[in-house]
Formats: sequence, C-alpha cells, structure tokens
Amino acid sequence: MVSYLDFYAPTTFNFEAVSALVFYFTMYSLMGWLLENSYNYFTNRKFFKPNFFHGPFKPMYGFAPVILVYLIGPETNWGIVLLLCFFIPTLIEYISGVLLLKFFQRQWWDYSNMPMQIHGHICLPFSLCWILLSYACIKWVHPAVVSFYDSAELLWTWIWPAVILYFIAELALSIRRHSAQALEEAESPNPIQ
Repeated sequence: MVSYLDFYAPTTFNFEAVSALVFYFTMYSLMGWLLENSYNYFTNRKFFKPNFFHGPFKPMYGFAPVILVYLIGPETNWGIVLLLCFFIPTLIEYISGVLLLKFFQRQWWDYSNMPMQIHGHICLPFSLCWILLSYACIKWVHPAVVSFYDSAELLWTWIWPAVILYFIAELALSIRRHSAQALEEAESPNPIQ
C-alpha cells in the first residue's frame, strides 16, 4: 500500500508505489466515467456522453483523487482538507477545459449558463459538488480502493505496465482523432456566413 509518507520520503524509484498510483488513477478514471455518464443519464436520459477518450475513462477524475491522496495526510487540518477538495478538482477541471479548447477548439462541457462561472470551464455549484465528492472519496472510497488494491496486488503487478501502454495509446489515438475533427471543422465552409 502506498501511503502519505511514501510520497514525502522517497528514497529510490519504487515500482510498488508507481503500480499503486496507476491502479488508483485507473480506478478513479473509471469511476469518474461512470459518475459522469450516470449524471448525464439522470439529466438528459442518455447514458453515454461524448468523451475525449474512446474508452471508459475520464483522466480528470483520475488526477484529482491521486493528487488529493498525495497532499492529504492523517494529520492534515480538516479546513485544509476541505480547501484542497475544493481547489484541486476545480483547478484540474479548469486547466483541462482550457487545454481541450486551445488544442481541439471544442468544449466537452460548458457552464456558461451557470452562476459564478469562469469561461464556461468551471462554476461555483459544481466546485461545491467537488468538495463533497472529493471528501467522500478521501474518507470512504479511497480506503476501499486501497483494500481492493491490496487484494489484487499480485495480479495487478503483471497487468499495470499494459494499462500504462493502454493509456498512452488511448491518448495518442484521441489526440489524433480530435485533431483531425478540429481540422475538418476549421476547413469546412460555414453555411451561416
């Protein structure tokens, strides 16, 4: 199991720590995909929502919990925990939205019609939701994920390099696919003009 102290006192490159981080990232990316598509189902009656990746993973949801687990230790003040649960996912969502718009001229989500939003990428109501979801993740979900990792660690030891290759391939193919779509949209004549 990778703990808070493993991050702050690394002595050498630790394959066990990397293996655990890849596991956590994969699990949270999958959970994020399920969460977002479930939300889409309840709000729009369609389960599948278009995604940057083709597969069932949302990396934004993978990065935030991994960073939070890295930053939050057992002695971290609860006020700091809540601030981190607000700022880390919100910052990741904003940076992701800006980068996706900059490189692919497309917004996968738009909060423009929400109160207290910034460039349609983030808004206060969803950032407040991130506090609750992130806190629940740190308090209850992550211990279950760690327990699951501990029970599957032997098998995962053999699988995780392939998972990394999968994410690299998925990223490369997604960049290629969305770059081609952005290029097609830029080159196609606009019928409104």
